[in-house]
Formats: sequence, structure tokens, C-alpha cells
Amino acid sequence: MAAVKRLSVTSYATRLVLFFIITCISIIIGLSSGPVKIGIGDLLATLFSNNANQTFSQIIFEIRLPRILYAIAVGGGLSIAGAVFQAILMNPLAEPYILGISSGGTFGAVLSFLIGASFIGTQLFSFTGAFIVMILVFFLGKRFGELEPNVLLLTGVMVGAFFSAAILLMMTLLNDSLRTAIFWLMGNLSIADKANLKFVLPITLIVSFILVLNSNKYNLLSLGADSAKQLGVNIKLFRNVTYVLTSLMIGALVSVSGIIGFVGLLIPHICRMIFGVDNRIVLPASFFLGASYLILCDTLARTIISPSELPVGAVTAILGAPVFVYLLRKRFNTNIG
Repeated sequence: MAAVKRLSVTSYATRLVLFFIITCISIIIGLSSGPVKIGIGDLLATLFSNNANQTFSQIIFEIRLPRILYAIAVGGGLSIAGAVFQAILMNPLAEPYILGISSGGTFGAVLSFLIGASFIGTQLFSFTGAFIVMILVFFLGKRFGELEPNVLLLTGVMVGAFFSAAILLMMTLLNDSLRTAIFWLMGNLSIADKANLKFVLPITLIVSFILVLNSNKYNLLSLGADSAKQLGVNIKLFRNVTYVLTSLMIGALVSVSGIIGFVGLLIPHICRMIFGVDNRIVLPASFFLGASYLILCDTLARTIISPSELPVGAVTAILGAPVFVYLLRKRFNTNIG
């Protein structure tokens, strides 16, 4: 790991403010864009005036704002989860879905479609499926009583592959619910119920805050397990708590959005290229930039073929895949040079 420079309070606060401003700009773009264009003046009047245009008010508060808040929760949560998994697994290709948790959540969702459950039932099935896979991978990923990065990674891949096969098998049995299942697999914020924001958003914010508070321990962990132990980090407890907290957050996110790929893989890499390897900066940067990225991707998804819309997971994959390949080639060429 490259040397981590001393970080002053002023420098840290300045960067947090910058990240927050970027997210606010993305929110303004998301609120004003759509089939019905809303100018900045009308937007501000709707947000802060009691005599706002009722049509604009309904569009903003009933449709766009809930989706933007979901985008903040999902985009920010997946990005910070990706940064954390890359730190504890010491693998730059680790991402929130690689441990099979998303496959468990999707298995539960598709099972609920098969039996005709309500949307609330779908979310419950999805979260339960993600939780079961989390526990399964947790116990199978141990070696000598401790979570071992390579064992955990391979276990997650294999468990995820098993549940992915089960998902495909169940989809052959679906009829009317097939389109909903496909949208779930591709990731879509439009299927989320805004009433569940009070469940998903607090979980994401609380878990993300805990992860950021422990960001310096991820710096120590990247030095190697022995070095981290000598510096006072309880490796076993720290990895276990990180894995469980982050996995629960991912399970909650998958239960409302389906699988939205490349966010948790791409954004941490971009943050490291811009800000360096210090997790005290990378983690909060990943949250805010991931939230901004998904807000903009969702805005594009619901406007590019308006009045219809694309699954936001398709947009993140189309934009994210070539960018990630470029970043990998650039890093490889830099290392060779």
C-alpha cells in the first residue's frame, strides 16, 4: 500500500463539503429533469414556497424526490460497500455482489413472484434470501475460525452461482410476473415503494457512518494482518462486524432495487484514482460520488426514451463497463511503465 499522508481536519472537512456540493448539484438535476421539465426558479419555488404550483409539487414530492432518495441510498450504499469489501478482501475487483448476497436477495424476490406475493412480501422474501446467503457464506468462508479473504471470496462466488442457477430455473416457471422479474434482475428504482424509504435510507446512512468512522482501520488492514494486529486492530472481530453490517445493508438495498451493477465496483476505483488510497477519504467520497452517479444514471434512464424508461441497472452497466475497462488498462499500463 502507498504511504498514507497525514490528514488535517480542515482538509478533511473541505473535501466532505465538496462531495456534498456535488451530490446537491446531482439532486437539482434529477429534480428538474424528466418528461416534464421544471426550471430552477420553479424548482426552488416548489421546494421552499407555500404557494407552489400544485402540478410541480406533486411531481417533485410524490415521484422524483423519493426516487432520488432511493438513488442516494442505493448508489451511496453500494459504493461504500464496494470500497470496504475491496479493503477487507484486499482484492481490487471485489464488489458488493461478489459474495452472493445479491443472488440470495434476487432468489427470494423471484420466489415471491412465483407464489404471487405482494410487493411488501417480495421485499421480505428478498431480504430473507440475502440474509440466509450472508450467514451461509459467513460460516463457509472461515478458515481456522477466522474469515479468510480468499476463502470468503471463492465461497461467495460459488454460492452466488448456485443461487443464480436456481433463479434461472424458477424464471422458466413464471408467466405474468416474468417482466417484473427481469426488471428486478436488471435493477430498477421505479419498483421501489416510497413508504420503505424510512427503512432503507436510515440503514444505509447508519451503516455508512459506522464504516467511515472505522476508515483508518481499513488503512491498517491493507498493511497486512500481522501489521494490523501489532497496531492494535482485532482482525477477527473487525472483519466479522464489517462483513455482517455491510451485508445487511446490501440485503436491504437489493430488496428495493434489484441488482444494479458496476456502481460498487467502479466508483471506489475512480475515488482512489482521484484522491489516493487513504480510506478516510475514499469511503466518504465513494458514498457521495456513488449517490451522485446513480442519481444521474436514473435521471438518464427515465428521460432518454420518455415517457417510457430504461432499467437503471442497464444504464450503469452500459456506462460503467467501458469506463472500468479503461481504468484497468490505464492502471496496468502505468504499472508496466
